[in-house]
Amino acid sequence: MKAYQAITLAGTELWLLAHKAIYWPERRALLVADAHFGKAAAYRKLGQPVPHGTTASNLQRLDVLLAEYPTRELIFLGDFLHAPESHAPSTLAALQEWRGRHLELSITLIRGNHDRRAGDPPPALGIAVVPEPLLLPPFALQHEPDPHPDFHVLAGHVHPAYRLIGKGRQRLRLACFLIGTRVSLLPAFGAFTGGMDVQPDAGSRIYVVGDGVIGAVGLQEPP
Repeated sequence: MKAYQAITLAGTELWLLAHKAIYWPERRALLVADAHFGKAAAYRKLGQPVPHGTTASNLQRLDVLLAEYPTRELIFLGDFLHAPESHAPSTLAALQEWRGRHLELSITLIRGNHDRRAGDPPPALGIAVVPEPLLLPPFALQHEPDPHPDFHVLAGHVHPAYRLIGKGRQRLRLACFLIGTRVSLLPAFGAFTGGMDVQPDAGSRIYVVGDGVIGAVGLQEPP
């Protein structure tokens, strides 16, 4: 078990990160799906008792990745903000402060279903917003996990999770990467998000993440 797993996909090396993102070394690009910034703020505005500090926690995890992996561009695969209520002053102030520390970083958001409802991030954040797919051969970067006729799809939206079965009735549910033959799914980056259980089919692989490590399910990893 380790902090990242290097794989070859569509003839290209990618690193699956235990912090639920993908690093593309050739482009020096960091790919993040489903951050859902401001989700807790949106729920609190609806009167739901939910934790504070999720936006700060997510931004701290981004800082860890940017410090560890040389990154020129950060690409969000949809669902940057959770809802219209996510435009809360505290959420936007935290995002603006974070952006001010990374002015040299190119940031792109591929609109997802929550982005269409929440609205684009404020222009002051300096984020280029584009529709899906964003074609960066050999990949089509998308929010929705729909196959592309020409390129391998890297997508979010699903929030994939996998249930590990231990001894007796022990069960452990972890976020995961699902690497398929035509479409691959990233786990949700946001700390305050749910998940959907997935199972590998023929030709696909699952890598679970937790406690800062990543490991393959049902595969023999090289030493």
